[in-house]
Amino acid sequence: MTECQCDGVGTRFDEAYAAEKLARYRSAGPDPSTQMLIDLVAEEDIRGLTLLDIGGGVGAVQHGLIERGVARALEVEASPSNAAACAAEAERQGHGERVTHLSGDFASVSRHVEPADIVTLDRSVCCWHDPLGLIDQSAAKARWLYAVVYPRDAWWVRHVWRHFGNLKQILKRNSLRLSTPRSKDVEATLAEHGLSLAHHREMGVWQIALFAKDVH
Repeated sequence: MTECQCDGVGTRFDEAYAAEKLARYRSAGPDPSTQMLIDLVAEEDIRGLTLLDIGGGVGAVQHGLIERGVARALEVEASPSNAAACAAEAERQGHGERVTHLSGDFASVSRHVEPADIVTLDRSVCCWHDPLGLIDQSAAKARWLYAVVYPRDAWWVRHVWRHFGNLKQILKRNSLRLSTPRSKDVEATLAEHGLSLAHHREMGVWQIALFAKDVH
């Protein structure tokens, strides 16, 4: 993410947004597509493994997978408000010492990030100016599983996302721009890192995909 794009993330996902998302999470749990990602990953034996969650928001994926057996999680989050909300919720749930937070966009901090057994990107790809670049960089950190939620590869989703979604950001004078990478390009990029598609679901405008390396 460029510096401008990172600033856009912080503006879009500000303190009010994070507070609203945290309140919704506490009252209703993860969003349906997020819960699907958690469930697909948790179908594997993830006990004692490590997690890298990129753009983790208030930490729904981290909290859910730690509950299912993950030992430790690292969240890389460009929004300070989201990171603070995630840390507060981890403490509230009693696993604050098992979650580490790294502030900044992934492109800038990835050199400081160690590989993890599981890498997750829950609806963060679409907020990146170079989605395939993000996927390429993050896939290099995955030892085994890679799970991603991103927009469905349908013409009407791309049309709404690119035109109406970005128009909203322009009118708000926010530098954030939304992306809709093609599924075939995502899968080809992940294949370069030895990751093949294991499970795929569609839910509304989202697709949830789990990729794995043949190492177990």
